[in-house]
Amino acid sequence: MSWLKEAFGTEKPIIAMCHLEALPGDPSYDPGKGLGWVIERARQNLRALQGGGVDAVMFSNESSLPYLTKVEPITCVTMARIIGEILAEIRVPHGVNVLWDPLATIDLAVATGSLFVREIFSGVYASDFGLWNTNAGEVVRHQHRVHGGKVKLLFNIVPEAAVYLGSRSVADIARSTVFNDRPDALCVSGLTAGVPSSAEALKLVKAAVPQTPVFANTGVRLANIEEQLAVADGAVVGTTFKRDGYIWNEVDAGRVKEFMDQVKRFRKGR
Repeated sequence: MSWLKEAFGTEKPIIAMCHLEALPGDPSYDPGKGLGWVIERARQNLRALQGGGVDAVMFSNESSLPYLTKVEPITCVTMARIIGEILAEIRVPHGVNVLWDPLATIDLAVATGSLFVREIFSGVYASDFGLWNTNAGEVVRHQHRVHGGKVKLLFNIVPEAAVYLGSRSVADIARSTVFNDRPDALCVSGLTAGVPSSAEALKLVKAAVPQTPVFANTGVRLANIEEQLAVADGAVVGTTFKRDGYIWNEVDAGRVKEFMDQVKRFRKGR
């Protein structure tokens, strides 16, 4: 687990999602408010997350529904513009996730100096977005071709809104993914954003690959944070930090602080 402590300055790090509003080209983009409003919203959410004491932030185009598995250039370019505008204010390690395009995610990480990325890098799935195929070998070669070799890769092996094609257990998927693809960490998700990762799935994955960091990727909240962190090596948190715990609201600094205070108590008691 040495890279987690070195990268985030703590054990059991909490990576907070800084969800971006709909971007140009997205069906929900509001041209009346314009890109300036999107940038300012990202800035305010970043300030609230950092003010509440999170260990890292990850920028994603959460509002780009319905998602593409190969995004249009305007998406990645706009995300780079937004992150570039607020880069000087980022005080914690940061990462990116271009939903759901691994190559675009790698490119954005290199362009913005990101420490890590999260993506669906491996596997074949039946999903809400159609038949979802991946090519980890292609992505990793692209990563090194664009000089992104230092970017840490968080593999989501239980993707949201999708089911693995095949009958292998989650433990077997974890073992073969680690052997074949050499991820820096694995992420275990619930059905959608805000839905908790299965505690049983977390235990199975962690037991299968004890030397690989495993993150609880969705649905971590005050009521289950200690249970999740008792197994997982960290968590990716988004929805619970929003006002009223509603994913499309702005970040509530008070909710962030309350959550992180509990995390710190948990760490101290270990």
